[in-house]
Amino acid sequence: MAVKMRLQRHGSKKRPFYFIVVADGRAPRDGKFIQKLGTYNPLTVPATIQVDRQKALDWLQKGAQPTDTVRRILSFKGVLYLKHLLRGVSLGLFDEAGAMEKFTAWTAEHDSNVARRQGAHKKARNESRNQPVVKKVEAKTEAKAEAAEPAEEAKADVTPTEETKTEE
Repeated sequence: MAVKMRLQRHGSKKRPFYFIVVADGRAPRDGKFIQKLGTYNPLTVPATIQVDRQKALDWLQKGAQPTDTVRRILSFKGVLYLKHLLRGVSLGLFDEAGAMEKFTAWTAEHDSNVARRQGAHKKARNESRNQPVVKKVEAKTEAKAEAAEPAEEAKADVTPTEETKTEE
């Protein structure tokens, strides 16, 4: 029996919401599953992801194959990195305490990066909302005019002037 970690779609038309599940590879997409690992909501900004790391790690170690999307989700949440570290522990490259220390450092850095990106997105969204539509259009036309000015200056340098025509 091939076991897959995949998304199970819920939600109404054009409003997707997914469960991250472990299922038999032969089962239908929204059909029978073995265990629910978490949820994924792509409509929020940033996407809301809730995953039970321990359950996901256990299934990965048992040989469950994630789909491409679930693999990216697990990578984003650090489950695949944790699996990588635990493999290093089993090979004797470092001890479990060192692996957990590396994982907590990675988690802290990752959370700060996500928070920074989310703050930048909120700031940009608020600035665009506060700006009237007329100013947005004016800014675009000014940008186009500024881009066109260097081209006009280059043409002026190439065309001969009146003085050079009369001398010949």
